[in-house]
Amino acid sequence: MYVNVSDKCSAIRARKEEGPPIAALTAWDYPTARLLDEAGTDLILVGDSLGMVVLGFPDTTHVTMEHMIHHVSAAARGCRKALLVADLPINSYDNETEAVQNAHTLVKAGAEAVKLEGGTEQAENVAAIIREGIPVLGHLGMLPQQVREEGGYRTKGKSSAEASCLLQGAVALETAGCFAVVLESVVPTVAKEVRCHTGIPTIGIGCGTGNCDGEIAVTSDVIGSYPWFVPPFATQRADVAGEIRKSVSDYILHCHATERTTIPAPAAS
Repeated sequence: MYVNVSDKCSAIRARKEEGPPIAALTAWDYPTARLLDEAGTDLILVGDSLGMVVLGFPDTTHVTMEHMIHHVSAAARGCRKALLVADLPINSYDNETEAVQNAHTLVKAGAEAVKLEGGTEQAENVAAIIREGIPVLGHLGMLPQQVREEGGYRTKGKSSAEASCLLQGAVALETAGCFAVVLESVVPTVAKEVRCHTGIPTIGIGCGTGNCDGEIAVTSDVIGSYPWFVPPFATQRADVAGEIRKSVSDYILHCHATERTTIPAPAAS
């Protein structure tokens, strides 16, 4: 049964009071999105983390709108029930005009909502996108698109000033119209405080268990398909990489052991 985007966003927002906690995962292609959707995932994010786990870049700052359009289109073909959200990549929302134009581009590619990073400084961009009828998911805490400026990935909320900034940012995003906000790598007590002082759901990653209204995880971390780096807060629930290696090794052994048919000698002329 078709569910319109507004109803999907309202259902996500209602989970703050009604429960159960939101279960969100990332997808970048058709089969992954379809499997996540069929399994009952509430929200599927086509995240710019694809820069690392799909395209092999060192961080998300290499991801372009062209990359996002390609992967959003693929994931959208496999998504039916979950709310499909797409990241606005770095430098695609430097002002309201660009934010609105690029949000429309991602929706045209198949996204139902967009996500951008930042708090109070992004409130006007958020409001402008929402005025165009496009739902927005906020993102506070550790901001991957700023990793180069900050010299690495750092937990946020360690100081009272940072905690206050996070709370102000969450309130600003809620006031601007976000239906929910991701909190990434925020000190657990601060994440819980933000959750208690906002009327929209908080979806945590690396914020501890039970401190937000839901969780979001990078699918490759959950299924173990990207073994070269696993965040310390991730819980790996399968070993897909190990299974691929085993299956491929078995296939190679099969190929090497196969007896080739005899090639007939050419007929004498």
